[in-house]
Formats: sequence, structure tokens, C-alpha cells
Amino acid sequence: MCGRFALPLLPAQVRAYLEDEHMPVDDAPPDEGEGAPRQSYNFAPGYHGLVYRADTPDWGAGPRPSPQDGEAKENDDAAPTDTGDKTEVRYKLQSMKWGLVPFWTKRNPNYGSLMKTINCRDDSLIENKGMWNTMKQRKRCIVVFQGFYEWLNKGKQKVPHYVKRKDGKLMCAAGLWDCVQYEGSNEKLYTFTVITTSSNKQLNFLHDRMPVILENGSEELRTWLDPKRVTWSKELQSLLKPFDGELEVYPVSQEVGKVGNNSPNFIIPVASSENKSNIANFFAKGAANKSVDGNPSKKPTQASSATIKQEENSVPIKQEPDENRETIDHSGTEDNAPLPIPKTELNRNVKRELGDSDIEEPPAKALKTSTTSIQSSSMSKPAAKTKSATSNVKSSPKKTPVKDKGTPKITSFFKK
Repeated sequence: MCGRFALPLLPAQVRAYLEDEHMPVDDAPPDEGEGAPRQSYNFAPGYHGLVYRADTPDWGAGPRPSPQDGEAKENDDAAPTDTGDKTEVRYKLQSMKWGLVPFWTKRNPNYGSLMKTINCRDDSLIENKGMWNTMKQRKRCIVVFQGFYEWLNKGKQKVPHYVKRKDGKLMCAAGLWDCVQYEGSNEKLYTFTVITTSSNKQLNFLHDRMPVILENGSEELRTWLDPKRVTWSKELQSLLKPFDGELEVYPVSQEVGKVGNNSPNFIIPVASSENKSNIANFFAKGAANKSVDGNPSKKPTQASSATIKQEENSVPIKQEPDENRETIDHSGTEDNAPLPIPKTELNRNVKRELGDSDIEEPPAKALKTSTTSIQSSSMSKPAAKTKSATSNVKSSPKKTPVKDKGTPKITSFFKK
């Protein structure tokens, strides 16, 4: 499945990109304010994203369903194959909520129900029946994003991976859209789903499903969006296949797993030197702050610090009107690691006296020695003479050596 993707771009930026890829955009939502979609590196179900589609009425492509037949009759197979409209097709970008809500829905579904319609399997579209039948014939679209996330199961741990095109282009995923108006409401809600298919060889290790990615500006993409095709066909079904282009797949930060978290680091490899959360960068900072002669470098200027702070806060985190899911903020960073020992501590004499506070408590026998004798021993006096290797008598000027009757002195050996 595809349950999280990245799109931190403004509608104007996406519009410029699509037009450069020979995908005309005649209308687009505003970059900010009412009706603007969300920009996020961690785009989750329930958010409003960008959908590219033919500019058709709310009932989709083709003529309006007959009032006497009712909306449910749109599922009939007798829909016309050509609208008869020979005018030029117009395309637009539209802000829609992720998680398709069918037009016949009477009340706003809860989040659990919405999660069930964030994806649509390609094999569920083969037969002309089911909830997707109307959408696949009249309401096909393209969901635009930079890349998507998938989690790899490693025992009890799930490791998030980011998937993007190797050429750096935006991904154009095949999708379906719909428009619903709940009972007692005057507002219309536009929603979408992402179609999934079997994974290609590059993603088999990660998951058995992946979004259907169509080549940007291709004939296949125009066929998928063609509003004159209002009957499902084998040709349309054949477009739903694994992506045959080259992809990049790599592990990313675990923080992307929390809905509401948002950071540019989420799309950077977790082991990359560019990733601020990479522990290797903590040690690299120390080396970068040293000059060639070993002196500390100057502190960053106020302007540079402000620039960094501005970049970190450049992506706003907006809340949807009906969003009430809480996220626990993560405040721990590698900056909380223990500080290194100061140079003044390292330069202290290695030999320490028993009176120093950082020496472990001496054994019980040593406690018999008075504090005054310890302090006096630390005064600058001539060092005591080294004991003779041939003497087993303890050096004490005031005490008489104790004789050992059982063991003769070693000096008596030389008198013989």
C-alpha cells in the first residue's frame, strides 16, 4: 500500500514543473489561504494534496446522468463511449483530501473508514462492479508527489524507507477522485485515492505493492486522463502496471512514522552526512570548528544563525479543520551527549595525593594514618631513601625490629 508520501512544494511550483513536462495547467489552487493544499515532507491520509485531472463537472466525464435514473445508475455498463464534445480538453490542479469518499455517502466517515479508501488495488478494477466502477469510468486523475514511504519489517522493528525517481522528477501516480455533499451541508468535499499494483524488482524486498507511476507527459498519462473515455477498457486496465523506470530506495528517520512530524531530514538517507539526525555529524561538528593550528574557529555570526533557523522552520505545519490526532514531540538530539573533559583537567598531574577529592577511599589499614601526617608528606621534603633489597626489616627509626625466632636473618647467612 501507499500510506505516506512527500510533497513540500507550493501549487505554483508544481504547476511550473508540470507545464515544463508538457502537462498544461489551466487552473490551480492558491499557494496559501482558503483552499490551499498542505505542503509536507510527511503527507498523511486526511491531508489535502494536489490532484491533476481533466476539467470536468463534479459528476465526472461524459454527459450528466439522467435525473430519473438516479446517481446509482451511473454504475450501469451502458454508459456512452464518446461524449461527442469536440472542444479542447482543459486540465487543472485541484486541492483534494486523501481518502476517497463516494458521492452516495450521507455522513462524514470517521478516520478508520477513511483509511480503507486511501488506496485502490488495480485488480479490483477489472470487473465492472463495486464501489470504484463510477470513478474508474468518469473520474480518473493523477496524484502528484515527490516520493513515498514504505516500512520494511525487520523482526519486531519497522524501518521506514523513502522511494523516489532516480532522475529527480516528480511522481505522477494514477488515481481516482470523487465529489460528495453530505446531508444538511452546502459544501462539497473532493477526495482521492491512489491506485496500487504489484511491486517492480527494485521494491520486491520492501513490499509487494506500489503506486502506479505513469511517465510524466507521456501518451499513457494523457490516455488515462482523457475525458472522452467514459467506458472502462482493456487499454485503460493495461496502464496499471509496475513502474519500469529507475528508483532510489533508502532508509530514513524513524520520526516519519509519527503523524504530524515534518522535517526535510525525512527524505534524506539516515546514514547521509547531510542528515542532521545522523550521529556522525555530531563528531564532524567538532572537527569543523577547529582551524588548522588547532585553535577554535569563530562562532557563527548572528546572520548565519538566523538563516539556519529560518531554513528549519521554512515548512509550516498546518492543521486540517477536522484533525484532532495528537503527536508527541521529540526533543532528544545528539547535542545532549556528555561534554568532553576540559583541557585544564587533562593537564593536571597524573600523580595525585590521598587528599584529592577524586581519589577513591583508601583501604581500612590506611585510615590509621592521621590526616596531619598525610598533609605533611605532601610538603616539599627530601624523598626517603630506597629500601635495601637485602633487608627484610621495616624502615622505622623509632621502633626496634621484631625478631622472628622461626626464620633467621639473612645477614647471619653471610657470617658463616
